[in-house]
Amino acid sequence: LKRTVSQVVMDGTGGGKKRGHKEQSNHFAVTELHSVHDGTTEHGDGEDAPKKEVANPEAQGTSPDQPYVKSALAGGILCSKCILGENGGRDGEIGNPTELSILRAVYMTGVDIEDLKKDQPIVAEVPFSSEYKFMATVHEPNAEVDGKGTDGKLIVHAKGAPDRMLKVCSKQAKGGSLDPKDVEDIDEKYWTERIATLSSHGLRVIALTRGTVPKKEVTQDQNLGPEFVNGRAKPWLTMVGLCAIMDPPRPECVQAIAEAKRAGVRVAMITGDHKDTATAIGHMLGLVDEEYSEAVTGPEMDAMSDDELKAAVITHNVFARASPQNKIRIVKALQAQGQICSMTGDGVNDAPALKAADMGVAMGKEGTDVAREASEMILADDNFATIVTAVREGRVVWDNLRKILLVNTPINNAQGMSVLFGIVMGLPDSPLTAIQVLYSNLICAVTLGFVCAIEPAEDGIMAQPPRKVGKRLIGRYLFLRIAMATAALTIAVVGSVFWAKSYQDGVDPAADLREIRSQAINTLDFGAISVTLSARFTYNSSFHPRIFKGNKFAWYSVAIVAVLQVFITYCPGLNSVVFGMGPMTGIQWGITILMMVLVFVVMEVEKMIRRGLKAKGADTDDTERWVFDKSEAPDGDIALPKGASHLNLTELNH
Repeated sequence: LKRTVSQVVMDGTGGGKKRGHKEQSNHFAVTELHSVHDGTTEHGDGEDAPKKEVANPEAQGTSPDQPYVKSALAGGILCSKCILGENGGRDGEIGNPTELSILRAVYMTGVDIEDLKKDQPIVAEVPFSSEYKFMATVHEPNAEVDGKGTDGKLIVHAKGAPDRMLKVCSKQAKGGSLDPKDVEDIDEKYWTERIATLSSHGLRVIALTRGTVPKKEVTQDQNLGPEFVNGRAKPWLTMVGLCAIMDPPRPECVQAIAEAKRAGVRVAMITGDHKDTATAIGHMLGLVDEEYSEAVTGPEMDAMSDDELKAAVITHNVFARASPQNKIRIVKALQAQGQICSMTGDGVNDAPALKAADMGVAMGKEGTDVAREASEMILADDNFATIVTAVREGRVVWDNLRKILLVNTPINNAQGMSVLFGIVMGLPDSPLTAIQVLYSNLICAVTLGFVCAIEPAEDGIMAQPPRKVGKRLIGRYLFLRIAMATAALTIAVVGSVFWAKSYQDGVDPAADLREIRSQAINTLDFGAISVTLSARFTYNSSFHPRIFKGNKFAWYSVAIVAVLQVFITYCPGLNSVVFGMGPMTGIQWGITILMMVLVFVVMEVEKMIRRGLKAKGADTDDTERWVFDKSEAPDGDIALPKGASHLNLTELNH
């Protein structure tokens, strides 16, 4: 899930914004910088536990000065290849939002970031990887930033996940000061508690550490691996401080997740954040509740068997400290449980999971080319709420396809059935000519059928459960509705013909036949209008003012059909020569309107009965499997693809 803060600091001259001005943005923001330690702290447990006082470099209620921030946050500046946008804003920025937030925090104090990078260029680096969750860069020393005692040495800046960095630290800088007299043995308990506290408030925490190595140990542009940082015999870095980064969910994202939940769509979050941070964000998003009460971490998933993971993905909504291999296994485990899984992502490491998912969704703005190539869909605005909107539109399309079938199929069926049953019931001639059948088929499909395709979403469409895998367009209840509409139209047409025939005197058989065929075609097409007006709403009643709203083209099509029916009925030559019809009497029009109303009432009564059955728990949504539905057993294999060895993953974590 993409999360963001609502404020960013902009800078400009003249009529532009001044440094410190805040406006809406899609950026993260550093809200706290923690070093050891603010005030007096008691370490240990019990009354006899030793107490230690560490001076705060700034008086209470004041802000740190520029040299302090420049020194304390140097690791966030130098150990980064990100570029701030113009005047510290977003325009032209390059890089990860988390790293950019640290640069922006320094920029706010007036530090010239580019000058600092030029003074201390990168000698060598350990690139970031989600496997070990840190990056490191090596630089020439700068006395102003790095303090004294660095002659003949290179400075190593390492930043990353605080729980990973804490394991390689042996020292800590009091108050963020790197003066040798302010560097002391690390207090792991303090840092562990601080990390947990910050993470539990939903803050993304980054640890900034620093160390030194002899100049002869590293050469220019040397390719360094993670063992340069975590492969030494004992911890060797100094903990400078923690950056607490505000990364709250977008308001529309929270609303979208709530709507998805109502629609029966379960949303889970996979993140590289600390477990406590992920859990806190999960609470904000509504993903963590009584049913899904905690997060599960990547190392915990690595230790699970396939069956245990299949159970875990059903009982957890938040997955923290997840690796790319974890993401693939989560997707496959959900699929093995018969779930249709959509995966969102933006990075290169997300590509395998995006490919494995039933619907991979890549970010269009900040996503990598690899992620976009691996996905079936690209999210142009990088907003999760758009996915829920797409789900809604997908349901509208499915709903409207069924409405088209409900309109066109009974009309087509009734055309043939009217001829068949008319003759079976004793009519000497067919009540409909071939040209009338073709005309009715064409005009109803182009007008009445078409408008159902552009029908807007019905109220409550997102309250329906998702359809099962393998469901056909026509389920049991839609089949029954089509059969009932077919029967209603056929009975109306044949019945109206015999009714109209009872008013004829038999003096002119040819004229009588033309009147009968006029009666049949008008009853059929005006009855088709009734079916269409009822079919516009799957569950909601059409005996409501809503029938006049929402889709103006429905009434345009009704007007077109009605005008054309009158035209072919009364136009001299066209009616008798082409269609074999004749002018209708007032009684015949009365019969037509009555049959039209009766068809509409029959369709609405069926909906009323179906609403009552649904209220009693009946499956009127066709969610259960039918004889014609496609049924496939899910693939139970959730093994990692070739080349993504679970054994190698475990060794890397160790």
